[in-house]
Amino acid sequence: MTVLPDDGLSLAAEFPDATHEQWQRLVEGVLRKSGKDVSGPAAEEALSTALEDGLSTRPLYTAHDDDAGSLADVGQPGFAPFVRGGRAAGSAAAGWDVRQRHATGDPVRTNESVLADLENGVTSLWLTLGPDALPVSGLERALDGVYLDLAPVVLDAGADVEPAARELLRLIEAAGVAKDAARGTLGADPLAYEARTGTETGTEAAVELARLCGREYGGLRALTVDALPYHEAGGSAAQELGASLATGVAYLRLLTGAGLTLQEACAQLEFRYAATADQFLTIAKLRAARRLWARVAEASGDADAGAQRQHVVTSPVMMARRDPWVNMLRTTVACLGAGVAGADAVTVLPFDHSLGLPDAFARRIARNTSTILLEESHLARVIDPAGGSWYVERLTDELAHKAWEFFQQIEGAGGQAAALRSGMLGDRLAATWAERSKKLAKRREPITGVSEFPNLAEKPVQREQPVRGEKSVHGQQPVQNEKPVQGEQPVRGATPAAPGRGLPQVRRDEAYESLRARSDAHLERTGARPKVFLAALGPAAAHTARVSFASNLFQAGGIEAVHDPVTVDAAGAAGALKASGARVACVCSSDALYTAEGAAVAAALASAGAEHVFLAGRPGTDADLDAAVTHVFAGCDAVAVLSSTLDLMEVAP
Repeated sequence: MTVLPDDGLSLAAEFPDATHEQWQRLVEGVLRKSGKDVSGPAAEEALSTALEDGLSTRPLYTAHDDDAGSLADVGQPGFAPFVRGGRAAGSAAAGWDVRQRHATGDPVRTNESVLADLENGVTSLWLTLGPDALPVSGLERALDGVYLDLAPVVLDAGADVEPAARELLRLIEAAGVAKDAARGTLGADPLAYEARTGTETGTEAAVELARLCGREYGGLRALTVDALPYHEAGGSAAQELGASLATGVAYLRLLTGAGLTLQEACAQLEFRYAATADQFLTIAKLRAARRLWARVAEASGDADAGAQRQHVVTSPVMMARRDPWVNMLRTTVACLGAGVAGADAVTVLPFDHSLGLPDAFARRIARNTSTILLEESHLARVIDPAGGSWYVERLTDELAHKAWEFFQQIEGAGGQAAALRSGMLGDRLAATWAERSKKLAKRREPITGVSEFPNLAEKPVQREQPVRGEKSVHGQQPVQNEKPVQGEQPVRGATPAAPGRGLPQVRRDEAYESLRARSDAHLERTGARPKVFLAALGPAAAHTARVSFASNLFQAGGIEAVHDPVTVDAAGAAGALKASGARVACVCSSDALYTAEGAAVAAALASAGAEHVFLAGRPGTDADLDAAVTHVFAGCDAVAVLSSTLDLMEVAP
């Protein structure tokens, strides 16, 4: 009988510890089998994944990655530098604040939605007001029946922030709520409004509201530091963080210059960030944001004043218009990342957010996403569950350094306002989005249901459209419906905003949405979608993989793939093409069959009237064949291929 040591944890102690070098040698062996002859650190590098901002994720993280001990110096929850959370108890007591957004212009309908949300798990309200959403005069009706001492209200009123804030304060007083019992955020954010619209607004209202809240309403915050405009303009995680820091510092200067202490000024700020379906990057971003803001507070004289209050919103950029049901999965992962990272409040956007006004079902799914993670998955029962993960700690540290570097560049340009007005910030964000757009075009960053596994037979999801010029998150005009009108143009997300104009707003699906819009218009005009004939050679075992690839590729552009008959040869290719009704063809099979039959089949298709012949596979199989076809393969520019194919078919843009 073996007696375990007192700690009971030394299982398998008789086996020696494996070294990093031993693991690398195993990796080398696996890579050699795939044709990569690399060794040592190069073998490990071959398995690394490149991220934006010059970061990368390695395949293995251990305690040896922290020789200097810097990663362990993250403090404790509730204490500077707040990496592990802004509150000592985290969200363990009551979970995060489940905050639902409302942007309907009708006060009566807003009230119905608000009450339904509060009765079913929502704990705070985020209201968009102004001439393009809920009118300030309708705030009283929208909040009828809401207990303002129990349900915090967060306003997003843009240029109408002062009248909206005054109206909310009037309603709080009329309801008999004690001033120190009121909770929420008044939403003054002149720099975010300028980022969205290109219009400068004064800062006097923000300062006066901050003074008022500090003097009389201890539970209200006056200002929001909204980083979503930079995320929605295509910015990276580090750029989003850097811009938020620069905005926060601008507001600290403004408020302390108006007589508030550092502690009073910090207490008036709530930061808003985006959460994406990249859960680990989301976790690292929010942890890094708290660390960075604590560093700002420390440099200003008191690190303990820098406990950042975070409101996290699932990313509008990642929301797809095609197969929108998949958005439920994206927002669930994003919400999980935000919760694990210690967000104070989380807003899950409805899955149909990109299509118009969400219906009751979509709002219910959105709020229940948080409820399931809190009540059934017990996600908030552990404080900082990602803490101690060498991967998360390293990514947090590296991201914090990149974000601080970008923040310093903005400060060097004269601060956030100057960087916006000069176009410097817009140029940087546009350059980042242009690089990401290349990955999207090549499907290196796949979008399920859009660039991967599209369903051309999918019925459009129809949603009511806003009236009176209502807009979606932060001024973005929503898509009219799932069936774009002919001639719709994609958002020019890679174009920087000129000085005096707002930053652009981008979507991951925009290039493919433009292609699908052309196909939809063609279907409506002619009764059929553009088609491609898949000329499969040999048995199923030889062609199935490439048939699936080609079908997936062409359908991403709205081009219907016709695979009938299952297999063809040079003699039958012409008749099969004519029967398909397609004007272009794609040969699909193995490299061996390409060498044996490919050139003859391609020639037969061309002689039968195929205006263009593609081949699924990389060039190099046969010189004559390569000259007769256009190769499509994993990593090719799918958007360029699909756009030129639609042009060839005379499908109008």
